[in-house]
Amino acid sequence: MDKNKVTKTNQNEITCKNCAAKLKFKPGTTSLSCEYCGTKNEILIDKSKIREATREIDYQAFIQNTIDVSAQQEVTTVKCSGCGAETNFDPNIVSSKCDFCGSPMVANQGESHNAITPSALIPFKIEAKQGKRMFQVWLTKLWWAPNKLKQYARTGRLTGMYIPYWTYDSNTTSQYSGQRGDEYQVEEEYTNSEGESESRTVTKVDWTSVSGTVYNMFDDILIVGSKSLPVKLQDKLEPWNLNELIPYDNNFLSGFRTETYQVDVKDAWTGAQQKMEPTIEKTIKSDIGGDRQRISSKNVYYDNTTFKHILLPLWISAYRYNDKVYRFLINGQTGEVQGERPYSWIKIALAVIVAIIVLIILLVIFAAMGG
Repeated sequence: MDKNKVTKTNQNEITCKNCAAKLKFKPGTTSLSCEYCGTKNEILIDKSKIREATREIDYQAFIQNTIDVSAQQEVTTVKCSGCGAETNFDPNIVSSKCDFCGSPMVANQGESHNAITPSALIPFKIEAKQGKRMFQVWLTKLWWAPNKLKQYARTGRLTGMYIPYWTYDSNTTSQYSGQRGDEYQVEEEYTNSEGESESRTVTKVDWTSVSGTVYNMFDDILIVGSKSLPVKLQDKLEPWNLNELIPYDNNFLSGFRTETYQVDVKDAWTGAQQKMEPTIEKTIKSDIGGDRQRISSKNVYYDNTTFKHILLPLWISAYRYNDKVYRFLINGQTGEVQGERPYSWIKIALAVIVAIIVLIILLVIFAAMGG
């Protein structure tokens, strides 16, 4: 056997060049670590291919089927009956639990279909032990959290998962009409409550009709391709350093789970446009000028729109409390922690009771001192 190469079995498992044991990618490195013989199996990154891996794909040409976007792969995904997450199963896995809600999943319930192969990924930098500590620190900052939640932090598991994302670039031209408001002050007389005449300064606005055109350039607008992550937490996981993207390589996936995109490139583009909207409006208001601005209408045109499909690393944990699922997410590159949390209403009720008792005691003391 050639010991200069990492090999794969028929089950697509990556094996050690020294002892043939199954390997797992070690976060923060460029190697696959063997748990049995300790051998470091280096993953060779061809830096000359990074530019090609992060190459943008023309969106309009893709939609019109005039280009061959990229390689496609057949994947088997199992859809969770509990939360709808679609997770890739390794060929040798028969059953598992959903990493997003903890529901049981069986491989024979999966479906095979073609999906666009990611062109690039960011490998995990945060190890499981680091992630666990970050999770525990985050929990210590939560007031009114149930005791079971803190117990789960000690015993629960984190799952490393690569989540699908789309990125979009676009140049926008926005034609608008609206009004510019310029403030000015005037003195006016009024009668106060005692019937006396007084004066005061009042701010008024002089409105002028305006129109114009503004331009914006957007680069790498990130849209998650998963429907499994809580919407309110998705943007909070940012920023990602996309300068660390490397060519897609199965070696970096070894020991981790991957999710197939559920949001396709068209729907993701709609989400990207919504993300661009606040910036476009801000640019228009800046162009209008004045002290106040009103936008009556605008038409936005998108040019040179491109996209790419990438995988980004997350540590995920799911926790059930009172029949509701709460999820905790850790950015596998930066360590940013975000999560949903339950409240212990018993703790809150006890705190309210204690506060009322303290208030009553203070009132009694003050009353006694006054007497």
